[in-house]
This record gives sequence, C-alpha cells and structure tokens, in this order.
Amino acid sequence: METIIAVFVAVFGLVFGSFLNVVIHRLPSGQSLFRPRSRCPQCLAPIRAYDNLPLLSYLILGGRCRHCRRRIPLTYPLVELLTGACFLTLHRAFGLSHYFFAACVFTCALIVLGFIDFRHQVLPDAVTFPGLGLAVAYAFFREDLTWLQSVLGAAVGGGTILLLYGLYYLIRKKEGLGLGDATMMLMVGAFLGWKLTVLTLILGTFAGAAAGVFLLAFKKKSGQHAVPFGSFLAPAAFVALVWGERILAWYVGLYRR
Repeated sequence: METIIAVFVAVFGLVFGSFLNVVIHRLPSGQSLFRPRSRCPQCLAPIRAYDNLPLLSYLILGGRCRHCRRRIPLTYPLVELLTGACFLTLHRAFGLSHYFFAACVFTCALIVLGFIDFRHQVLPDAVTFPGLGLAVAYAFFREDLTWLQSVLGAAVGGGTILLLYGLYYLIRKKEGLGLGDATMMLMVGAFLGWKLTVLTLILGTFAGAAAGVFLLAFKKKSGQHAVPFGSFLAPAAFVALVWGERILAWYVGLYRR
C-alpha cells in the first residue's frame, strides 16, 4: 500500500511540475497561465495531449519538439522531476497529513520563485503575496505554529532582508538585494516560523556566497555580477522545511556536550 501511495504522490508531483513549467515560462511576461494551451516555446506549435505527458514525453521525443525538432529546454523535465522528488520527500517526512498538502503548495511556490529568479532576476509579487496570505491563514489551523508566530516569522524574514538592503544602500549608495527577496522571505517566514527562517537565511547566504566565489574564480565574472539570491533561498527554505528541526537540534546539541 505504501508503494502505491508513493507512486501516486510521485505522479501527482510530476503533473504539478508540468503546470509549474507553464507558470515559470508565462508569469514573468504577464501571459495567461491557461490560454493558449501548451505550445513549443520556439516554433509555437501547439503541443498535443500525447506529447504533453510529464517527463515521459520528453524521453519519448528525445528531448526535441515533434514539429520543429529543436531541443526542448532541459529546465522542463528538470522542473517536473524536481517537483515529483520534492513531493515524495514531503510525503516521507509528513505522511498524507494536511501539513503535507500545505507543504506541497509552499514547495511549488519555492520552485517557481527559484527558477524565475534564476532566469529573470525577479521574484513576482503574484506568487509571494498570495503565499504570504495563505501561510498566515493556514497558521490558524496548525498545532505547531500560531498565527502570531507566523507573523513573527514573516517579520524576521522580510525585516532581515530589508535591514541588509538599507545597510548596503547606505554604504555603497546602490541597491544590493532586491525588494523581491524581502517579499519572498515574508512568505517563507510566515510558513516556517522565525527559527527555521533564520536557518533559511543562513543556508541561503552560504550557498549564494559560494556561488559568487565560483563565478569570480572560474567564470571570470566581475564583483558586480548579480547573483539571484532567491534561487538560493528557495532550496534553503525547502531544506529548513524538511530537515530544519533536526539541524537545529544537532546544532544546539553541540553546546550541551
């Protein structure tokens, strides 16, 4: 029975990943998420239903459009596979609870934000603000987090980014972080609470710094090259969501020995 449920969850994730591809592709340009139907991003030919099976169609077609034979961007199967893997991870961590379904919605928002920020260096308010509202509203139904703790988490997440934004501007007289990072962390903080939000900021900062060093050392980018911080905050928030409590317990345990 557990295997059947796991397969269902994986398929559920792949299907949602297919829709997330549409959101990632269309939302930044202001296109409708529902019309027109799916089409090749290069030749614009409509994609038939049998060519739109998550992950499977990509493999059958050899990663190419049936009409123009141009390569389908690798991000499409990657988003589908990532979403399925994340849903399976959440199911293993939380079971088929109401928290599992809420965590799936939260994770979908993280995936969309991470990929859009990587491509366009923007974090759409159309994702972050509804996510913030849903996270605070969901806190009224949770046993592990009150709505006050949710609001505190949002304040810590968004407030930290705004503080860093202001300090950087005062020192360098130009923007360092984007305000989209602040709205994203409002959403993350409202869902995770302040402790896991701090962990998210720490993990995301270390990952972003490592990527910046890599770009400077191996890609010969200048120190002014923009690093999409949201693309590092998103996986950091997922790690905090699933393993955050264990990470914090391990860290606190280091000082009790």
